Amino acid sequence: MCGRYVAPDDAAIEREFNLVRAEWQFPESYNVAPTQLVPVVRMREGLRVGRLLRWGLIPFFARGVPPKYSTINARMETVQSSACYREPWARGQRCLLPARGFYEWQTRPDGSKTPYYIHLEDQEIFALAGLWERSPSEGGEWIESCVHLTLPANRLVGEIHNTQHRMPAILTREAREAWLTGTPAQAWAALAPYPDEHMVAWPVSTRVNKPANNDAGLIAPLAAA
Repeated sequence: MCGRYVAPDDAAIEREFNLVRAEWQFPESYNVAPTQLVPVVRMREGLRVGRLLRWGLIPFFARGVPPKYSTINARMETVQSSACYREPWARGQRCLLPARGFYEWQTRPDGSKTPYYIHLEDQEIFALAGLWERSPSEGGEWIESCVHLTLPANRLVGEIHNTQHRMPAILTREAREAWLTGTPAQAWAALAPYPDEHMVAWPVSTRVNKPANNDAGLIAPLAAA
């Protein structure tokens, strides 16, 4: 359910999202993994800004301690009621997580899993819908973190992610502003399975299974990987 993805470098994100202020500097990553610091775009004082946040939301009430359960993905169906996510949703703490593509694993009849790289043909750099949160640690430090939203998969992703049939909430270019600055109703309306006719996927090497592997070869079609 989108446990790995490809994130652009700082300059590419700044150009794509028209950032006026960014508090970061980082290279492109071909294998972003949970608990890593990831680039997000959010609003501050009426302006879009960039920030690196921990991927895996730490709720405010957790006092800066990561939960023992996974918080890298939030289901659209329960995000407004979940104890972890309902407060950042209610406070309008929505963000964009820039990506070039993401990985999903297809379960084969023999139980083995084949990773696929999935990207868009109509957006070279796209935005995943996310929420962010600040949690105070025992030492008084504020820990900032984020989570992706997921929803029922479209046909293409459902055939690949064939056990849970989920996909990340990918925003159209037109929906980015609604997600960042719109009313709750406008933001909610921006969430929909991305049209599969605008998505491209192919199998890739199982090297992507290890977060330590991080190079352009990871996204090459399997025959050429």
